[in-house]
Amino acid sequence: MPLANRLDELRKRLGLNQQAMADTIGIHVNSWKKYENAQAFPSLDALKKIAIALHVSTDYLLFDEYERGYNYTLALQFEAASRLSEDEQAIIHEVLEGLITRYQTRRWDSVKKAMKEGQ
Repeated sequence: MPLANRLDELRKRLGLNQQAMADTIGIHVNSWKKYENAQAFPSLDALKKIAIALHVSTDYLLFDEYERGYNYTLALQFEAASRLSEDEQAIIHEVLEGLITRYQTRRWDSVKKAMKEGQ
């Protein structure tokens, strides 16, 4: 969903008119109307204020649902892990580093193999 549509939908979901939304983030209502009509894009500062006012992340505003490949299950697990002791978090960190390194090594090996086969 384009940013303009998402802004319109979220604003309406909160029961705000365009003037109230513009006032909330400190911009002129004409700027907000341009955002919703895809005639202009908010600055980074405005985008941050918009996300806060609409109670969403900037990623939610900018990306489609699976565009970034974000895994909400992992996010919940990381949130739970953040409540563990420092020692337990260190173990999780080591395991993740090992898995990521192993994945990158396999990927690099497959690239090298493809390059050899192409010669």
